[in-house]
Amino acid sequence: MPPAVHVRTDPIPLGELTPFPGNAKRGNVPAILSSLRRNGQYRALVVRHVQPDGPLVVLAGNHTLQALQQHGPDACDYTATVDGQTQPCGVCHGEPWTPQALCQVLVCDDDTARRINLADNRTSDLGTYDMDALAELLSYLDDHDGTGYTDDEVTRLVTTDLPEGFTAYDESVADDLNTPGPASHTCPNCGHTFQG
Repeated sequence: MPPAVHVRTDPIPLGELTPFPGNAKRGNVPAILSSLRRNGQYRALVVRHVQPDGPLVVLAGNHTLQALQQHGPDACDYTATVDGQTQPCGVCHGEPWTPQALCQVLVCDDDTARRINLADNRTSDLGTYDMDALAELLSYLDDHDGTGYTDDEVTRLVTTDLPEGFTAYDESVADDLNTPGPASHTCPNCGHTFQG
């Protein structure tokens, strides 16, 4: 099983692209379309050229393909204000367009194609966040359009106030854990009791 070989990177009409058969991931297409409208397509789809005249199958970026298809060929009225300037949709630029996607085309065998699809879907799931770094990064933005985060989510991330009745972690909490018997704490908001 040889590795995949990159052939070219080109814009390809959406009608020439085939979704990966059996793709197990269920992406958030509206969130991806929101990002595309605000940011444009900043990452190429990874597409397998099956044979010289065969189909172009999307290995990675199937939901970006769906979002671009959902946008359609017509101009939309999306605009964003960036540094005081009005910016049109990053997909259609406020004009009718030929639906296409930037694609990295590669050749590989069936086994490698499945592995690429599985790895692309799974590896991001395995990551975690540094919540302080995430909150700081989000705090630099005037709005959160196209980030995948709602204003409510950002507010919860950047708010450091604890709910009323919920004590901050300090040494007394650690001391409670060293006390014989089960240590517990009850959340004053939901009533759930956490056992130590």
